[in-house]
Amino acid sequence: MVGQTIEMLTRLRRARDFIDREYARPLDVPEMADRACMSTAHFSREFRAAYGETPYAYLITRRIERAMALLRAGMSVTDACMEVGCSSLGSFSTSFTRIVGETPTSYRSRPHPAAEAMPACVARIMTRPPSHPPRADGRLLRDPDSSRIREGAVRPVS
Repeated sequence: MVGQTIEMLTRLRRARDFIDREYARPLDVPEMADRACMSTAHFSREFRAAYGETPYAYLITRRIERAMALLRAGMSVTDACMEVGCSSLGSFSTSFTRIVGETPTSYRSRPHPAAEAMPACVARIMTRPPSHPPRADGRLLRDPDSSRIREGAVRPVS
C-alpha cells in the first residue's frame, strides 16, 4: 500500500463494502470500478495492491465464505450455491473445493462444533476461507505475517 493516498484507499474501501453487501447478485469488475470512480484496469491494479487479491477473487472468496455458513446451518449445496449468487453448481463446487480444500458436500456433512460454539461474528472471522489455498504439504502459499490466515487454520487436503 506504499504510495496509495487516503483518498484512493477510501475509494477502494467503498468498492469493497459494495462487494460485501451485494455479493449475491451478478457483479462484474466494471461495476465495482464504477463504485470506486476508477477505470477498470486501474481499479484492479489498486485493489490488488491494497488487499492482496483481485476484485473478482475477493468476490468469489466472499461468496464461498457465505456458502460455508449456509452449509454449516444445513442448507443443501444447490440452495447455498444459488443463495450466494453463483449460477453454475459446477463452477461453485470447483471454486469451493479449491478455496476450502474439500467439496461442499463433505464440508456440509461433517460436524462443525467449534463454529457452532462461537459467536457468529467470531465464527465468520475464524472460518473465513483463505484467498490462496494451501500447498500439498499443508503450508500456505502466502507469508503468514501478511495474511489474515494463520498457519494451522487450514487443514491439508487428504
